[in-house]
Amino acid sequence: MATHSSSNVRGALTALAGFAVFSAHDAVIKVLGASYSPVQIVFFSVLLGFPLVTLLLIRDASGASLRPRHPYWTGLRTVAVVGTGFSAFYAFSVLPLAQVYAILFATPLLITILSIPILGETVRLRRWLAVIVGLLGVMIVLRPGQTELSLGHLAALAAAVGGSVASIVVRKIGSDERSEVLLLYPMIANVVVMGAALPFIYVPLPIEHMGGLALVAGMALVGTLCLISAYKNGEAVIVAPMQYSQIIWATLLGLLFFDETPDRFTVLGAAVIIGSGLYILFRESGGTSEHTPVLDTKSRPETGTSLRIGALIKRRRGRR
Repeated sequence: MATHSSSNVRGALTALAGFAVFSAHDAVIKVLGASYSPVQIVFFSVLLGFPLVTLLLIRDASGASLRPRHPYWTGLRTVAVVGTGFSAFYAFSVLPLAQVYAILFATPLLITILSIPILGETVRLRRWLAVIVGLLGVMIVLRPGQTELSLGHLAALAAAVGGSVASIVVRKIGSDERSEVLLLYPMIANVVVMGAALPFIYVPLPIEHMGGLALVAGMALVGTLCLISAYKNGEAVIVAPMQYSQIIWATLLGLLFFDETPDRFTVLGAAVIIGSGLYILFRESGGTSEHTPVLDTKSRPETGTSLRIGALIKRRRGRR
């Protein structure tokens, strides 16, 4: 029992470290976003991540095809991931960090809703109430009618929707589709789509900003490795809630580097969203959900700019 408890503590602390790194990753994106389009940031982030993907594919000795077994679902997921990456990077560029996180924290709520038509999940009254309360928390953050909704707010909402679609599709086809396919197609799509748009918005990158993009790629790798270790050591129900620590880091980083102080509506809305998300997580861990779609989401909304945490966890466990 003591060993089990210590493993959970180790998993939780490692997850906290990983999400701290991811928060710093997003702060660097915000800095770069002041000078460059998210198209350019996503494009170069993917290029810098490709060597890691290449190493992953080289180590794959199965020789299996990279043709998707579920092309339509894979296509839907690819579109969702590309849209999530662009939207999230834009939102981080123009909105306070804490506000973006508060909206992105609605992803588990949307996953719960999408689990009904896509996974055939039965969502009972209590979880429906949690979803409704969480969505009310999003409305508290956005305050429609009292404050002007910007493209940044719409982008953050789009990132939450895209992230939830990508996650639920993985739950739908992940047992049949190869991890390499789920990893590679969004990255290729990002290169093609963002590369096609790049000539129209390209701004030359000085060496220090190219270093910033390399730092983004490096922090994505470190954060990913931390979360892999966290899920290896701790139970998902212990590790998953650690993602909400990002709101603390966002507040600190925003205050220190961007002169951002969350207003009371963002704080209140974030508290409501986090509370409802935690309720859903613990309801799933209690065996009330056959598929546990939220617990099986290993990280933040996927952007297609770095390695998938779920894929690497499966490799570490010796499953294809």
